[in-house]
Amino acid sequence: MMVIPDRINARWIATLGDDELVTAEAQLYDTFREREAVERTRAGARYVLLQGPATLVNAWHRWGLLNNETRNRQLSVNHARMK
Repeated sequence: MMVIPDRINARWIATLGDDELVTAEAQLYDTFREREAVERTRAGARYVLLQGPATLVNAWHRWGLLNNETRNRQLSVNHARMK
């Protein structure tokens, strides 16, 4: 498991090689999906991502930062394959 800093920024992302970036993105995606599942179960039909708890929104934001960089680098991430 990769150690990901509490504060993700462009400088840290730039230090990652492609394989490290894909690994970190997948790790953060898993965290986001776990928190999202909990919130969807709790909120039901009232679920709205950006109105969820801070832990959910933060997990989404952290994953989004790395996901955007994988796209910028034109890297392919297949989350189903990585399980």
